[in-house]
Amino acid sequence: MTNQHDRYDLADENIVTVFGGTGFIGRRIVSRLLDKGIDVRAVSRHPRKNKLHSRADQRSSQQIEADILDPSSIAAAVAGSRAVVNAVSLYVERGEETFERVHVEAAAALATVSRDAGVERFVQISGIGSDPRSRSNYIRARGRGEDVVKAAFPGAVIVRPAVMVAPDDAFITAIARLVRLLPIYPLFGEGNTRLQPVYVEDVAEAVSRLASGQNSTDASTFECAGPRVYSYRELVREVANQLKARTRLVPVPFMLWSILATAAEFLPAVSLTRNQVDLMRRDNVAASGLPGLAELGIQPRGIEEIVHMIAHQA
Repeated sequence: MTNQHDRYDLADENIVTVFGGTGFIGRRIVSRLLDKGIDVRAVSRHPRKNKLHSRADQRSSQQIEADILDPSSIAAAVAGSRAVVNAVSLYVERGEETFERVHVEAAAALATVSRDAGVERFVQISGIGSDPRSRSNYIRARGRGEDVVKAAFPGAVIVRPAVMVAPDDAFITAIARLVRLLPIYPLFGEGNTRLQPVYVEDVAEAVSRLASGQNSTDASTFECAGPRVYSYRELVREVANQLKARTRLVPVPFMLWSILATAAEFLPAVSLTRNQVDLMRRDNVAASGLPGLAELGIQPRGIEEIVHMIAHQA
């Protein structure tokens, strides 16, 4: 749906527009920006169906309906913004919604529109491991998305989180649920993939600081990760130990996971995707040569805090 400029308050010169502003990371970025006294536009295709958390609801945020795949729609949403954050992500391709369209073409269009509108700062949320040369369609699209954004918006900042975790995520919560239920826990491969899970709230704070200009930096890429590196086997064992759950860890070949994921993608509620399997084939650890949370003055929290919260939700 295309929105007209006059529907937005363009008088404020400190507006940050967050595309994907009602999503897993996006709504937290909105809330962090509001904590800093910044006016925010939370942009999504269905703002009425996706209510922001109560902290955001109580303060100065505009929930805007716009489609990142519609250039005229994004132009209206961006108008008058000082900074733009692209937190839109796609994990399963459906019809016209492909990785190429969302992560590459739409990201390039948003960066171009933002540049032409005089936006000062542009933050693109990508992910550790994004690679334009990857054989995985998803991983390749995320990598190409970084390239087209940097080409369209000189000075754009790329934020690459490690796997993001929270009490409402689809990763640590799934591990916690399964180790409680299953006497045998199926690992991805031998469980040797190295992971550095990061609390989503820490990533949201990092993005809010970059989008608001709170941290002055010349760096163009940040890799945000947690304080500890685990093998997948170690991570599952750590979650089980904290929950006092007893389960046996059993290796499952990646080929079988790929077959299961292919079948799962045809179900109405997708619980496993091929891109998730692809991501679990490779280490997801921050590069030592790139800045991250520490350079932004953020002390990352470990998964112990998240598992504790999950345990008390049960």
